Amino acid sequence: MAVDNQFTEKPKIPTARILLWLGIASIVMLFAGLTSGYIVRQAEGNWKFFEIPPVFYVSSAIILLSSVTMHLAVRAIKKDQLQDLKRFLIITLALGLAFVFTQFLGWNELVRNGVYFADRSTPSGSFFFVISGLHLAHIAFGLLGLIITSAKSIRERYHSGDYLGISLCATYWHFLDGLWIYLFVFLAIFR
Repeated sequence: MAVDNQFTEKPKIPTARILLWLGIASIVMLFAGLTSGYIVRQAEGNWKFFEIPPVFYVSSAIILLSSVTMHLAVRAIKKDQLQDLKRFLIITLALGLAFVFTQFLGWNELVRNGVYFADRSTPSGSFFFVISGLHLAHIAFGLLGLIITSAKSIRERYHSGDYLGISLCATYWHFLDGLWIYLFVFLAIFR
């Protein structure tokens, strides 16, 4: 009796990729809710308008550059250029850490300018800190992914035929980069 292999011959989407996209969808919904709440609360009045510290522009440039280096890492593994892969993953990790550092510098500057997380007179600062802080929490997971993929790349666990971990890390990292740019532009427009 012949076995019908029509279902087993089709390429499967890895479960990890499906879970990543479900996670990304939930993050999108979280930030959509926060930015919607921001607009609604701003319209109610009692809102302190403030300038975004220049260091946040620097952090935005850093995270955009990290997307470029992550793209170069993916391109390197597709060509089995393992030394380039290691170099670009480590540079991406360093840029991610630099982004975190500049975010903290920006928060410190906000506090020096009288914008606080828990200001009872106006919620504008609270929204800014919560939105940027939650993004930073998600960046922490991206940095963890970069550490893991960098360590595996140093041990040469990836090659052009098997680099799912790098691909997933890159997808998440590019998403976080795009999310920050959206949030930064949003916060700059609706200050």
